[in-house]
Amino acid sequence: MKRRSLIQLATASVASVALPRYAFAQNAYKAEYKMSTVVPPAFAWGKGGEIFANLVRERTSGRINIKQYPGASLVQGQQDREFSAMRQGIIDVLCGAPINWSGTVRELSAFTLPFLLPDHKAYDAVINNAPLMAEYFSMVRKAGAEPLAVGETGYRQISNSKHPIIKPDDLKGIKVRVVGSPMYGEIMSSMGGNPTFMSWADAQPALASGAVDAQENPLEVFLAAKVNTLGQKYVTKWNYSNDILLYAIAAPVWAGWTPADQKIVREAAQDAAKQQIAIVRKLFADDVQAVSALGVNVHVPTPPEIEAWQTATRRTYARWKAQIQPAFIGKIEQIVAASRKA
Repeated sequence: MKRRSLIQLATASVASVALPRYAFAQNAYKAEYKMSTVVPPAFAWGKGGEIFANLVRERTSGRINIKQYPGASLVQGQQDREFSAMRQGIIDVLCGAPINWSGTVRELSAFTLPFLLPDHKAYDAVINNAPLMAEYFSMVRKAGAEPLAVGETGYRQISNSKHPIIKPDDLKGIKVRVVGSPMYGEIMSSMGGNPTFMSWADAQPALASGAVDAQENPLEVFLAAKVNTLGQKYVTKWNYSNDILLYAIAAPVWAGWTPADQKIVREAAQDAAKQQIAIVRKLFADDVQAVSALGVNVHVPTPPEIEAWQTATRRTYARWKAQIQPAFIGKIEQIVAASRKA
């Protein structure tokens, strides 16, 4: 009996030492968590990532150190590979636009249909609708990431080197650089444009050389990247698409953090998103004046002109709504319609 008791005591002693070590090994934090952003902090999008990383570092006393990798450098500038790279463990944190990941997780690009969100009133009504966003966040979790918060990438406008684009026919024959989204490509081709898929890094020399005539991006990007120096003389502020900026953590990384740290990180993302949206809105309010001051011709479409664009993209809209997430997009449409009446 005495021998058996000694064995049991020894076993218990070993377990009491081994279990904490095992638990520590399981929950050991990385020295660095890699976050991908397409643009650097000179842009509102990249600034949102920087704010988030700084808040997390401060609030966790350095336990969670998020390092920003702008230019989608973790995937050699190919922003359409970010989500798949996160699944492979190359990227730990995403601060990005789901439209870039539509080739991997198409359903997450539901907010980007042409003219779905006509203005900021509609945009805010949608992203502040708790049941809708809870449903969207469930889709993100199913795809392999923990969603934390939503910012704003900004309304996308079109610029070109040829002539003012006022009506759909004005796009005929124009070679337009678009991000790696088949939907964006189809929007341009449906109006006679010639879409060319390329990263932003490749787009800039292509615009400068005249190999590409046009590009579509928020005017904030136009200003920060000095796109007017790349031969872009004409801008149309048509607000045709505005994607969310999604803050998300790779599911395995999220699972390795304590509940207390998860709470800190989530709140940091929400605070960063609010600050990032405020930056986007200020830039949006001033962008026409700022771009015009560069000697660029800026056209702001009238309501009838916007209606003509909506009509021209209706077939593309219907086709991609059916392919992406028709029931979910239907709910967005209802929220937008209600915001028009409020």
